Amino acid sequence: MLRSQLSISLDGFAAGPNPSEGEPLGKGGEQLHEWVFDLAAWREPHGMEGGEVNASSAVVERNLTGVGASIMGRKMFGGGPGPWDEEPWEGWWGDEPPFHHPVFVLTHHPREPLEKEGGTTFHFVTDGIEAALARATEAAAGEDVAIGGGASVIQQYLAAGLLDELQLSVVPVLFGSGTRLFPDRDGQSLSLEQTGVVEAPGVVHLRYRVAN
Repeated sequence: MLRSQLSISLDGFAAGPNPSEGEPLGKGGEQLHEWVFDLAAWREPHGMEGGEVNASSAVVERNLTGVGASIMGRKMFGGGPGPWDEEPWEGWWGDEPPFHHPVFVLTHHPREPLEKEGGTTFHFVTDGIEAALARATEAAAGEDVAIGGGASVIQQYLAAGLLDELQLSVVPVLFGSGTRLFPDRDGQSLSLEQTGVVEAPGVVHLRYRVAN
């Protein structure tokens, strides 16, 4: 199964306006993720101690369970657009990323795999979303594949009819502009079956099965 999880604003934006290298989520974009930063379920995979437990904890734990590989876009990995530098930046994720499984990064520019501590290896895929999914599915060895972001990657898999599950964590903030999860779909409809709702401090989690 291919599943995704994304935090969005109440008016449907996955990032705020004017993203930059210093603010990759745009102005105010960090607000979309404040609900998760203090959770023990999020802190532990990131090598941090302590944290709280609330209704969002089970949602985060489910997102991390049964996933054998991930797919993400170039912006989610980091390093800016265009060809990779001779000594390319190794991304936002530090020496021991929280994935602990293979991650397939969609890019237009070839690059050798990047092996990190803790079992995460980033593989750079230049031949499209279907090739990335095929490789991730093989690497997952019977477990699910998760889309790690961002919005454009989810949009591409939705448009191709390849996404099985969509979880939206809706945060009560209005951006007015930024990166929409659902831009103009040129009249293409999308059928979703609601399979779960969790209300938690600062966020409501909505889970859907995508009727492809």
